[in-house]
Amino acid sequence: MTVNTNQRFWKKATGITLTAVMGVSLLAGCSSDSKENAANGGTPTEGSSAKRVTLKVEVFDRGNSPAPQTITNNFLSKLVQKNFGDPNNIDVQYVPIQRSEEVTKLNVLMASDSDVPDIVFTYDSSVFYRYAGQGGLTDVGKLLDEYGPNLKKFIGDETLAFGQLDGKQFSIPGKRAITGRYSSYIRQDWLDKLSLPVPKTTDELYTTLKAFKEKDPGKLGSKNIPMGMALAPAQFETLIYSFIKPISGDLTYSQRYELPLHEGFKDAMQFMNKLYNEGLISKDFGLDKDKTQLAKDIQNGNTGYWSEDVDAQFYKDGTMDNLYKNVPGSKVTPVDVYTNAKVDNKYIKSRYASNGMYIMIPKSSKRAVEAIKYLDWMSTGNNLIDIYNGVEGENYDMVDGIPVVKENVSQEFADRLFNGGDMAIISNGKNLGDQATNEKAWVMGFPKNNQEMLKQSITIANTDTVGPIVFGKPIEGEAQYGTTLTDKLDVIIVKTTMAKPDQFEAVYEQEMKDFMSLGGTKLKEELEQAVKELPAK
Repeated sequence: MTVNTNQRFWKKATGITLTAVMGVSLLAGCSSDSKENAANGGTPTEGSSAKRVTLKVEVFDRGNSPAPQTITNNFLSKLVQKNFGDPNNIDVQYVPIQRSEEVTKLNVLMASDSDVPDIVFTYDSSVFYRYAGQGGLTDVGKLLDEYGPNLKKFIGDETLAFGQLDGKQFSIPGKRAITGRYSSYIRQDWLDKLSLPVPKTTDELYTTLKAFKEKDPGKLGSKNIPMGMALAPAQFETLIYSFIKPISGDLTYSQRYELPLHEGFKDAMQFMNKLYNEGLISKDFGLDKDKTQLAKDIQNGNTGYWSEDVDAQFYKDGTMDNLYKNVPGSKVTPVDVYTNAKVDNKYIKSRYASNGMYIMIPKSSKRAVEAIKYLDWMSTGNNLIDIYNGVEGENYDMVDGIPVVKENVSQEFADRLFNGGDMAIISNGKNLGDQATNEKAWVMGFPKNNQEMLKQSITIANTDTVGPIVFGKPIEGEAQYGTTLTDKLDVIIVKTTMAKPDQFEAVYEQEMKDFMSLGGTKLKEELEQAVKELPAK
């Protein structure tokens, strides 16, 4: 392939010219060697006569490497080399990519024959579909059968489907350990002071919020916030999902900015408008995208009810610990209150897909076999446990088959695992078996005083969940309009929520008109057609 051909591929795949990114011309990964490799999947390396080879693996660099370790030379990289690399005559070389620049840097590497790692990954499905659709990735289906049976079993067919395009396996999706996403919470001490029961429906919640405002059980005056809100998914998604109708059974569109395309979205916005105009939710929520103010309000005892990521508040010296320290006598109860009238009054909420990141082998790689062997090795025995947890007896103890972090671990031992989550790319979270076991292990990693409440939160997060539809092909509108529509969703939420009640209708109609004109119409048409083309079950 010539430089000019590569530049055409690059521009099709990324929308920008190669020279604009690199300032130099690069050859694409289609040399005669790589063509031969694409045909045979790479060269096996086992056996005494095998030539020693190098396997290059992407790794996220978060700038948090504790001295004397580095992101490419550390306890875990040495563990991999000793237990996988040396026995297979492979030098495992890690190629760092800054987490904050992952897609940009990956685009540059994918345009290069010599610099691209043999294993790359992304969390962005549109990036995966773009590379696969433009012929930049290796079909690993047969390689998995031959060299990755353990890996294939570990990931499972349901999750592997996320990495398929037109029936071919162009990605190995990481397996998510926990799919529960959100839970909600209420100040039990406020309820007790007002002799109120725990609300169990959306209507009961509204009545409770009104009582929190009017009777001010915390004696907070102007600081009283009946319901905490931020312009963040954990807060607004929990409310919106309780009004929308999923597309098919317990499945719906996968992208957050596609929420306005659902039946019931307007009802959700009208309810938020009602809460805001009655002074029941955080006044300046639209300025709080990172949830900083919400966390402060909760920790200072100013908030009566809120929703949050299922684990976010329970870390040591986190939100819950600080609330109890700052407000003696405060008590919190996890609750499930948002009932969805469109789905039999179930407590509808979103769940994570079963996949984590998309792990890919570029078409230019000459080490596809070694790459699959590496991932297969990671999925076998105690290798994932070692990567995530370190050394038994020093970093953790096994309790009923679950690795439990030791208390008062030395800094030296703790530093071993600074990049454990980023090295264990086949597993998003600690996969120890089924989800119940994973959840038990997860809970045991939190402070004991918060474990019971976290268990309750996980139960809520797993109740009546709705997951993403797997289309098995790219939705072009997502790649084309996703960024713009994501920004527009924030605008819709803020403007419709803060509109005066008599202006809500006009504001909502105008904002939705803008949304549809910015790509919403074409996206809606494409999604509806993709749903029609789904295989019958």
